[in-house]
Amino acid sequence: METVVSGIRSTGNLHLGNYFGALKNFLRMQHENHCYFFIADYHSLTTHPTPEDLHGSSKQVLVEYLAAGLDPEIVTIYMQSDIPEIPELYLLLNMNAYKGELERCTSFKEKIRNQTENINAGLLTYPVLMAADVLIHRATKVPVGKDQEQHLEMMRTFVARFNRMYKTEYFPEPLAYNFGEQLIKIPGLDGSGKMGKSEGNGIFLADDPAAIRKKVMRAVTDSGPLTPGQEMSEPVRNLFTIMQVVSTPETISHFREKFDHAEIRYGDLKQQLAEDIIAFTSPIREKILQISADNNYLKKVARQGAEKARESASKTIREVRQIIGFKSF
Repeated sequence: METVVSGIRSTGNLHLGNYFGALKNFLRMQHENHCYFFIADYHSLTTHPTPEDLHGSSKQVLVEYLAAGLDPEIVTIYMQSDIPEIPELYLLLNMNAYKGELERCTSFKEKIRNQTENINAGLLTYPVLMAADVLIHRATKVPVGKDQEQHLEMMRTFVARFNRMYKTEYFPEPLAYNFGEQLIKIPGLDGSGKMGKSEGNGIFLADDPAAIRKKVMRAVTDSGPLTPGQEMSEPVRNLFTIMQVVSTPETISHFREKFDHAEIRYGDLKQQLAEDIIAFTSPIREKILQISADNNYLKKVARQGAEKARESASKTIREVRQIIGFKSF
């Protein structure tokens, strides 16, 4: 059984794009591998160094992942900041990470263009902290998106360098986790691109029915097909894409036929789509409300996760310190 580590952003609510993207595969993965899922509250400080409510944001993310189906009895789910061994390994790995290779990282270049007033050391060494998150459990697999592939390659570089410098084979070189299928990309409601929080075009799992109806009814479309068989515009195609994951085949077929015959009324399509999204998200939203109100359960989950994660992490740090040469007097 493979050991898999994946980080979960500590800012932002889960939306349909998250659910049908990585999260759906996490739910399957938890039954097939030895999984560690951490809420990346340290990482969040690289772009939000003075968060309004760091604890509240992290709590909400924990609640929503539990409500969506992550089972804390099967996986180890924990707060990154609850594991002091992670920053220690981060420090040790930083000694063998070079300024030039970190500055060439694509994500670093993008970040310093976008946040010119906050070019901090954490941005530069972000790939090292990501490596520490994974290597602290000596993981062999990491679920990564396209934007994280370079970080994984850097992680493999750090591993090879550590093993070579200290004449050991201690750390395995982690590979990308292959889900065996292409992730579903859920578009936003603004007519282009993918669904996301920062874009303001998302349907969140915690949204109540009124909010969902309002968002969907305001979704971008076009003036409608003028002739039968007309090609579908991107904004309308986006709505049909969302419909494919929340609606019945009969519903999709009905509106597709209306479009093909130039008889479609987008208001009717949006009303149906809104109700189908509500039907899909309501059970998850009910669990979110239930779990959010149970602080004792959340404390238990966080404590249990930290204990399991530290059992693995402390073993790694103890052995790494021995490899490097640290000894107590």
